Amino acid sequence: MSALDYEIRQTAAEAEDTPRAADLENMRPLPRISVHAFCESEHLQQVMDRCANDRRMSKVSLRITSGSTAAAANMFASTPTPNLIILEIRANAHNLLAELAPLAAVCDPSTKVVIVGYHNDIGLYRELIRNGISEYMVQPVAMTDVMAAMAAIFVDPDAEPLGRSVAFIGAKGGVGASTIAHNCAFGISNLFSTETILADLDLPYGTANIDFDQDPAQGIAEAVYAPERLDEVFLDRLLTKCSQHLSLLAAPSMLDRAYDFDGQAFQPVLDVLQRSAPVSVLDVPHLWTEWTRSVLSAVDEVVICAAPDLANLRNAKNMLDALRKLRPNDKAPHLILNQVGMPKRPEIGPSEFCEPLEIDPIAIIPFDISLFGNAANSGRMISETDPKSPVAETFSQISHIVTGRVALRKVKKGGLLGLLKRK
Repeated sequence: MSALDYEIRQTAAEAEDTPRAADLENMRPLPRISVHAFCESEHLQQVMDRCANDRRMSKVSLRITSGSTAAAANMFASTPTPNLIILEIRANAHNLLAELAPLAAVCDPSTKVVIVGYHNDIGLYRELIRNGISEYMVQPVAMTDVMAAMAAIFVDPDAEPLGRSVAFIGAKGGVGASTIAHNCAFGISNLFSTETILADLDLPYGTANIDFDQDPAQGIAEAVYAPERLDEVFLDRLLTKCSQHLSLLAAPSMLDRAYDFDGQAFQPVLDVLQRSAPVSVLDVPHLWTEWTRSVLSAVDEVVICAAPDLANLRNAKNMLDALRKLRPNDKAPHLILNQVGMPKRPEIGPSEFCEPLEIDPIAIIPFDISLFGNAANSGRMISETDPKSPVAETFSQISHIVTGRVALRKVKKGGLLGLLKRK
């Protein structure tokens, strides 16, 4: 390894640790394009590997080759060029354009080219842009730099911003993940006067319609089984109004058929939800299938709800490990401990529960059978049943956290909730 490669690695490692990684949270998913990267350094190969594993690249066909501009020219002399070519070039500024000439001779006119070079020269940059190069970046580049360059080329800058998607899932059945999801969706819509859609993804056993005292004739089943019809207009016909700013995409909660789905079955639904409302809350059933993995890897925020026992601890640990691999460039999922302090039930203390998970809970919700039972039986939310209760305040704070409207301070384990600083 050369001294130059070592310097690039060191500087790039520092760059990846900077707050620029937060820019990915606001980046739109890239469209269905083909990209071929030719890398001369190990560093750029690692950067491109990270890009390939990012959820915003799920529709992109990315190929990574170790090779130079000559290798690219030889390859594309006999095969069509992709939508985008990323080239790493070590040539000096005077020889760079000459080195690109063989590739230009075989490159389709519609193909975009991004150069990763080693010379910070504004004159060179201007010359490359004049000659049809889409972008020139100087090593060391970070993953955010590469993805931002691709987004600048292929994402419409005038497109409407995408809404934020938050998925709630239980570490085990019966831990109250659906109840928490429904109360948080209601809280988000009321607290911020933000149009919010709650989607119940548990088609056979979903309870969102019961919790909101609704009986819609249509809902998410029509959306999943007719993806070719699904757009914002069709979705609007399937929604049920629960409050001024909250709409429900209800589950049929019937057993008239088997609900088996392929891995990408819910992706069209998620795409339309993000285009239709500033916030979408997804109530994900306690399953580990291709489609639930796909949903959890695609959303902006994941919230795992767990009760303080050993089975929940094991499952939460497995889920956190799996989601960190599925979402390597996103922050870790949130954790909520629910049903804490149930009478006569042996429990694992919050500190002991969270230590092996290496994560602090954003909320610890106490067991209150009377409050939750009354709310469920009356088809109302906690903030409607008892707006002054500590649990109602907890749901308000969770709503702030999952929508990114707070800066979290260090959570003190064992307390009901960490201190929050609202924006």
